[in-house]
Parts: sequence; structure tokens; C-alpha cells
Amino acid sequence: MAKQQQDLDQLSINTIRTLSMDAVQQANSGHPGTPMAMAPVVYCLWNQVLRFDPDDPIWPNRDRFVLSIGHASMLLYSLLHLAGVKAVNPKYETLGQLSVTLDDIKNFRQLDSKCPGHPEYRWTSGVETTTGPLGQGVATSVGMAMAGKWMAQYFNRPDFELFNYDVYALCGDGCLMEGISSEAASLAGHLKLANLCWVYDNNRITIEGNTQLAFSDDVATRFIGFGWNVTRVGDANDLEVLARALNTFRATPDRPTLIIVDSHIAYGAPHKQDTSAAHGEPLGEKEIQETKRRYGWPEDAKFLIPDGVREHFREGIGKRGGVLRGAWMTKFEAYQRQYPTLADHLYKMQQRHLPDGWDKDLPEFPADAKGIAGRDSSGKVLNALARNVPWLLGGSADLAPSTKTRLTFEGAGDFSALDYSGRNLHFGIREHAMGAVLNGLSLSKVRPYGSGFLIFSDYGRGPLRLGALMEIPVIYVFTHDSIGVGEDGPTHQPIEHLASLRVIPGFITIRPADANEVVEAWRVVMQFRHEPVALILSRQALPTLDRSKFAPASGLAKGAYVLADAQGGKPDVILIGTGSEVGLCVSAYEQLTAEGIKARVVSMPSWEIFEYYCGKHPEYRESVFPSSVTARVSVELASTFGWERYVGSTGRIIGMESFGASAPLKVLSKKFGFTVDHIVHAAEEQLPKSSNR
Repeated sequence: MAKQQQDLDQLSINTIRTLSMDAVQQANSGHPGTPMAMAPVVYCLWNQVLRFDPDDPIWPNRDRFVLSIGHASMLLYSLLHLAGVKAVNPKYETLGQLSVTLDDIKNFRQLDSKCPGHPEYRWTSGVETTTGPLGQGVATSVGMAMAGKWMAQYFNRPDFELFNYDVYALCGDGCLMEGISSEAASLAGHLKLANLCWVYDNNRITIEGNTQLAFSDDVATRFIGFGWNVTRVGDANDLEVLARALNTFRATPDRPTLIIVDSHIAYGAPHKQDTSAAHGEPLGEKEIQETKRRYGWPEDAKFLIPDGVREHFREGIGKRGGVLRGAWMTKFEAYQRQYPTLADHLYKMQQRHLPDGWDKDLPEFPADAKGIAGRDSSGKVLNALARNVPWLLGGSADLAPSTKTRLTFEGAGDFSALDYSGRNLHFGIREHAMGAVLNGLSLSKVRPYGSGFLIFSDYGRGPLRLGALMEIPVIYVFTHDSIGVGEDGPTHQPIEHLASLRVIPGFITIRPADANEVVEAWRVVMQFRHEPVALILSRQALPTLDRSKFAPASGLAKGAYVLADAQGGKPDVILIGTGSEVGLCVSAYEQLTAEGIKARVVSMPSWEIFEYYCGKHPEYRESVFPSSVTARVSVELASTFGWERYVGSTGRIIGMESFGASAPLKVLSKKFGFTVDHIVHAAEEQLPKSSNR
């Protein structure tokens, strides 16, 4: 019996290997080496350890598996197919068909296949996160582990342990060279995330050759310094030692675990190393035949799945996962009866819905010429929302006192190794890891926010982009939004950042003009289910507009709206502003009106929302920006890039063409032309002389 089990184990491992070889060869593109070498590792994890039900790959308490070495995607696709993982549709409904069919594998890296070059969340069920940029996967796994700890504290009750899942991430030398992995590992060790396990494929090969060219870290010592438990497997093919290492992780209660696995790429045998196979080149038909011969495989067979392999996975991960999920569902039914409110919260959270009354008690701000900074009004709104949405949690990269993102109401608490129930997260000065952790939290269905200065959004660009690619509703609160930071100078004055965020597909930027637009911005943001968003907020006070005199702030929901208009609604010139510059436009409007010039002010907090709304309501664009009115002025304390789409070829763009300077804001505003007189002059220049009075 033991011999039969060993034979099935090896047959299954070699099936993963040969599927990977064949898929890469047929595509004439991809990375066969790592899937071949690490097949025993993932086989052991999936079929012997992972608590995952292939029939319900979004079961909330499933163990998570993250393939951080996304170039080894065939490793994951082979597993998803052999384990019989079912597809899930956008409505979170489990479908009868396979997530990855054999035809998908045969069409690896081809258009519309569920097996793209790197794993993509939402495209292929069973893929927990989009990976590809090295280090992102392991860093994202930290957020998943944090979410598991928080949900256990919030939902678990005596006799009802709803959350106790573990998170596994498979990484390589490239992941551990990237700085983000060190940021994330440091945070995970500090938080003592005992539900987190990274498996490190120590194959000592990168694209340029042996890692000795650029990497000589003592990884084990480094991770011990981070506060991790470290264990080693000397041979990736030794299933017994692999299982022992994984059991050691599950028995370690007070810290995350790193399992260092020594492997040899390509054949998965110690006598052969081939860097090309590891990084982007097929093996070639002759070498595939030789390799299959070593495996005792039919040399000419392609995409062969021998009898008994699928059944073996069904008896392993399929049976174990089905039993665990069934017991969980039975427990949840009883939980619903005993804790109906918590059960409702869990359902809504998993569906990305909001609880009843989520927007009650939001503040309203009276007209005030002195006003309030965008970051301050945002902090008040955030605290009101967080009281109503228990799974809204977040923090900053060590800047919460400046970004006003700390939750201050009773019971909010701090998330720490001593108390995982806290809702204030502390990321330390780790913007890059913060973004990936936020993605991991969101993928686990809590609603996360992270904050920092807008200038430092550059430090987190990778995960910010991946969040948009995955269509997950992460919230960023970026403050200190312009040269308004004054004396801090060009190193802290964001210029190109708004434009660079606006060009990310599926990413939403909102730059509110006053406190009541901030309220409406949060109201809109909380209802997003698939879009990451950045709230761009000022450090300096912004006048709170008198909404009895100007249009209501609810117009923000359309992305842009007419804030103040010419009598009769037929302007000769349109002034367009965002954020703090809307107040300047209003003052310029009043001066132009006094001169007898028919002017309109458009507050345009979000290009993306405006374009989306106009896509559904084409007539709205004309109502805001009549094509007959070509005299237009845009005003934004940022790069001028992109504004020509709204001012046209003859309009004027008042913006930044340099990196700014170190000086008080009033001095900078005058130097760079952000004055009422400059706006008025730019408007008048476009009008016939007869219209100027």
C-alpha cells in the first residue's frame, strides 16, 4: 500500500512537470524550469496539507496559496486543473465547469486562455492574487495573513472558530532580492503572524546566471533577524522532509515561518541546471523527450494525464477540502442563529456590500471663509464611516498624525501582535509594502485604506497598479497634495503625480475642493466594489463654500459639475478647477462677473468618474462643457499634462512646468501664477475685446 502511495505521489508530480513542459513548448514561450523543480513542493502542499475545497475556491476560511514567482505560472495552472478547481463568476457563484481546462493549458499564453503568462486574479478562479512583478506576491500574502488574524478576532466566538486559515507563498531568489519582500517580512515578523508561511525556492539561478553575480545574503540569518522561524529542506524531491517542514510551520504558534527549499531547476534532479529553462525559453522537443524518458514517461505523449492522477487529487485535497468546508458551513448555519448580526456582517463583507446605515451621521460643514484642510475634514468623515462599517480599517506609512487617518473612537484600537482586533494599522515607513498589504487585505474582503503624502505614491506604484489590474477597492488617502506644502520644497511637492495616477486604467482619483466635497467623495468611494481610489487632499485650509449660493457638493458623484454659472446659463468662458484651486476659480468668477463677463466655474474633482458618467449620459458632457464655448481656463497646482482634453486647443492651462521651490505658499502661488488676477487675465485674453466689459 505504501509503495502504491509513493507511486501515485511520483506519478502526480511528474504529471505537473510534463504538463508544464508541454504547455511551454507548445506556446514557444514561458518558464518550464521552476515548475519542474518545485512540482514536489506544491504537490505536497496541495494534496497533503492545504485546507482548500476545489468545489468552492472562495470558501472564506480556505488556506491561501500565493505563487509569488508568477513566471512559474504553469505550476499553478497544472494544480488547478488536476485538483478540479471549479470556476466562480463575478457574482461569486460557483459554476460547474473547471477553472482551468486541459484546452486552456494547451493554449497557455494565448488569447482568452485561462492560463495567461502570469497568474491573474479574477481571470482564473483559484488564483488568489495577480503576480508577476517579483516580491509582490509575498508582500500581498502578509495582508492576507493580517486579514485572517483580524477576522478571527472579530467573528470568532466560543465554539465558533470561523477563521483560522493559513497563508502560503512560494517565492524565489528574485522575490527576496526585491526590497518589498524585506519590508513585508519585517512587518510580518514584528506582528508575529504565525499563520504565514513563505516557501523559498533556493535554486541560485536568475536570468543573468548564478545568483553569486549579485546576491550573497545569508537568507536564513536575515529572516531570523526579522523574527521568523526558519527551517530547511535539503532536497525539493524529499516529500517526507517537506511534509515535516510544513507541519513545523503549523505547530509554530508565535511567528511566521520561512521554509528554505534547495532545488535544481529544469529536470528536478541534482545533475542538471539550465538557466534558459528557468527564465523564458522552452526546453525543445529533443530535451523534453530525454526528460520524459528519465521520468519513465511516454516520450511522444503530450499533455498526458495518466489514469489515477485526477482521482488521487480528488481523494487528497478534494476530499479533505470538501469535509472541512462542509463542517464550516454547518457551523456557520448555527452561527447565523446565535449571532445573526455578525453573520450578516460576514456575508456582506464577503460580497463587498455595505452594512445598513453605513452613511449615517456623516458630518456637514457650514460655509466658512477660513475653512478647513482637506485632510482634517477627511479624518472626521473617516471616523464617522468606520463606526458604521466595522470592517473598514487601515493606517499609514508612519504618517497618520499628518494624514489624519487614525481612528479615534472608543474601541478602534491598534492592530498589533498583542491585539489583532485593532483597526488602526501601523505599516511603518514602508510605502511599497503598505500597498501590497492593502491588496492582500482587500483580497480577503476587509475594506482597507492606506495613507501617505502624495509625493510618496511613487514608492508604492507597483501594488497600486496591480490593485487596479485586479479590480479591488483599496482606498488611498494621499495628503500634502501640491506645492501647498511650501517650505518643504520640491522633494515634497508633487507635480506629475496626479497625471500619473490618472493614466492608470481602472484607477480613480478624486481631488475635493472643500470639506463638503470631501464628504461626498467618501460617500462615492465607499460604494465602489471593484475600483481602487485615491483621495487627494490638502494640508492647507480650504474655504468651505456656501452651498446656498453655489451648487450642492453632491455633484461630485458625476466627476465634474457646474458650481457657479453665468446668468441664464450661457457662459462666455469656463473656469475649471480641482481641489484648492476651485476657490481661486470662484474668486476669479466673481471678479469676471463684476466686469460684466459671463463666466462659469466647473469643479472637476475626478476625471475618471466624469468620463464614466458621460459614457452613460453623453448629453451631460455638453451640459457642463458646451462645445460652443471655447474660451476655457483650467487651474491645478500640478502638471499641465492632460488638461488639453478639457480646455481644447485654444484654452489656457494654468499649472506647473517645474518641480516647484522652497518658500511659503503665498510666495509660491505668486511665482507660479496661481493668483486670481492671473486666472482673470487668462480668461480675458480668450474673449473678444467687446466681451471684456
